[in-house]
Formats: sequence, C-alpha cells, structure tokens
Amino acid sequence: MSLRTNNKRRGLMAEINVVPYIDVMLVLVVILMVAAPFVNPAVVNLPSVNKASKAPETLIEVIVYPDGRLSMRSGKVMTPIDMPGLVAAVKTAQADKPDTPVVIAADKDVRYEDVVNVMKRLQEAEVARVGLSLRIERSAAAK
Repeated sequence: MSLRTNNKRRGLMAEINVVPYIDVMLVLVVILMVAAPFVNPAVVNLPSVNKASKAPETLIEVIVYPDGRLSMRSGKVMTPIDMPGLVAAVKTAQADKPDTPVVIAADKDVRYEDVVNVMKRLQEAEVARVGLSLRIERSAAAK
C-alpha cells in the first residue's frame, strides 16, 4: 500500500501486485504439460457390429390409423382387423413361419397409446419379433 496525494487529498490507495499470481499459474501450466503424457486416457470398449443379414422377404405389417382402426398387410393382401382379433390374425399369418417379423406402422398423427396397446397385445401373445415403423404416406384406406 502506498500513500499518494492528489489535489491536496490524502488517502490510501490499494494496489495488487499480480506478478506472483502469474508466476504460480505458469508453474502450474508447466506441471500439467509434463504430467499429461503419463496419464492414460480412459479406454471405452464399444461393441462390435456384425454384418446385418438381409432384410426379411416376408413380414406382417399391422397399420394403426389415427381414428383407432387397424389393418393388417401380409404380403400384398390388406385386411381390416379389430383389436380383439389382432392376435388371432397375426398367429394365422405366422402359421407356416412363426419367426416372421411383425411391424407396427403408424404415422405421426396416431396416439402413442394406440401403438403401445397394439405392441402390448402382441407381446402378451408371445409374438417373437415385433418392430416399429413410421408410416410416411397415407393410403386411400386411411383417408
């Protein structure tokens, strides 16, 4: 601290000497630069992905419409179904191949609850392969 006089005023003026702080910071930077090569970075073991098999040739598509109606497409045949008959229709379509995947298709206007109810019914019936699909175009039956 020093005393300074300015225009006949007397007062204390506080000054901070920053040179020691700069010296300490430079020493810390040097320590970090020397120590950095000795620190092993964390190694993350990511799972490997095998080559995907080709897409299934046949699948069963359950279409959920915004008004709650359901349709099922197996091959090129589209049939309207209701919620109680859903499991029976899927099991009938899977009669010859029980490993045939079932895809639930719905567009963005369908309530989430409707899609979950369809998935829940299929899982309760122990349908092995159930997936989701975003239905982009609307067919004439949906309008």
